[in-house]
Amino acid sequence: MPESQTFSPPSKFLLLAEGRAVYELASTVLSLPLLQNQTTGDGHPVMALPGFIASDYSTGVLRGFLQSIGFKPHRWRQGRNLGPRPGLEERLMERLERLNDRYGEKVSLVGWSLGGIFSRLLANRAPERVRCVITLGSPFAGDPRANHSWRLFERLSGSPIDAVDAKTLAQFRQPPPVPSTAIYSRGDGIADWRCCIDPKGHETENVEVKGSHCGLGCNPLVLHVIADRLAQPQGAWQPFERRGWRRLLYRSPKASPQPTPETVAETVAEPLTETLTEPLAEPLVSSSR
Repeated sequence: MPESQTFSPPSKFLLLAEGRAVYELASTVLSLPLLQNQTTGDGHPVMALPGFIASDYSTGVLRGFLQSIGFKPHRWRQGRNLGPRPGLEERLMERLERLNDRYGEKVSLVGWSLGGIFSRLLANRAPERVRCVITLGSPFAGDPRANHSWRLFERLSGSPIDAVDAKTLAQFRQPPPVPSTAIYSRGDGIADWRCCIDPKGHETENVEVKGSHCGLGCNPLVLHVIADRLAQPQGAWQPFERRGWRRLLYRSPKASPQPTPETVAETVAEPLTETLTEPLAEPLVSSSR
């Protein structure tokens, strides 16, 4: 990001308004029949990675929805996401390899907040096993303290946010060499939304939605984008289309300042953090995988 541009945690008003997640879940319940009729999955495997402090329980709505439209969603199976821990990256890589070998197909990764950062790491390290990456409010760029959870992150992880090594940090920051969609909200009450977007590239895009941070995994606008992105034929990626009724619900990327590859490169050596608390509502449906 430009050095002249400052970042800070979202306002306390937006933080208090994170309770909107309950209403986002309710809107998904009401719109579920419509969502299920919009897209049909091709049966390829998808791994959902939860955010900071959250577990597989938090991705139940997302996985249940994806299963209902024909995808093969899977948990991350690493317990609560408490940040980088000894052996975690190796276990995640083994999980990715098992799913890839089991289905004989590349695996799509959908990561919520810190889960999205881990998704980018996996895709950068093993792009031959990853079909696409979708992040939900993941602060992979910009100021590592531009959120309301970095102190809790340090307390629970037992390490300062500046402790991430340069090589790993670069793999968080740099867009992965596979189709990548960063979903974000200007109404995010946990992380500065400007830290959750990528420079536009050949297979890289940012999609803005309206909603909270804690509701991203159960927001009908988000679920629609995820399903649309996952349903694209492998090797035939196209940017998310904002035509027809979508123009009313999804803001054009031209309306938001976008980072450039040069400004992203300037931040590769900066520290990293994460941002998610357990969603406020119980899942609508869940996958047992």
